Amino acid sequence: MWKSAESHSQTEDPETAIRGAGAPLPPATEAASHVRADERGDAWLVEQVRGGDDNAFAALVVRYERKLIRVLTRLVHDEELARDLAQETFWKVYSRLDRFDTARRFGPWLFRIGVNLCLDQLRRREAPTAASIDHPHGDGVWAFELPDPDPRIQAELAQEVQFILEKIPVPYRTILVLRDLEGFSSAEVAAIVGRREATVRWRLAKARDAFREHWERRQELTRRETI
Repeated sequence: MWKSAESHSQTEDPETAIRGAGAPLPPATEAASHVRADERGDAWLVEQVRGGDDNAFAALVVRYERKLIRVLTRLVHDEELARDLAQETFWKVYSRLDRFDTARRFGPWLFRIGVNLCLDQLRRREAPTAASIDHPHGDGVWAFELPDPDPRIQAELAQEVQFILEKIPVPYRTILVLRDLEGFSSAEVAAIVGRREATVRWRLAKARDAFREHWERRQELTRRETI
């Protein structure tokens, strides 16, 4: 088994906030960390696993685990649960490798399994919501350089961003996290969530606008409280 390795921010700009929300999680799992990450391609490692080489699978875990846990944590806002879901993801991946087509990209396939497990968990945990995103979208161009190296500032921004993400309906939140916080391409996000690229781009624009609207509303509330 592969084991899993208070004040409000005064930042006004939602784009700056989400750029600063990428603070890394703790290192990858203790069990996987002793395995050197193989520099060969995923398809080669998959074939080695099929041939009985468990070290090759451990190398895949090392390669993807931290990012998977980070994505799942941002969706469920519970790192312990995210690690459990990541563990379950890798077990499902391992059990399905004989059916995986190595002509496809391994990473999006793995993340699709993990995100689906996460969405199932959210459906069980959260009451149905009538929330929707139904307002015009803007240009939606966000950059990703960290705005401030101070870890305290990054932690504040991450907390603020997470608070707002939870107000965005899950299908839109998932795409925003994958595309803007984790840097997957639109094509990769489409493969992970099982939607067309056009749908992904449309939902992403809506999610960005929703985030911006919630962020500006929260900043205005903070200003009023400090007057």
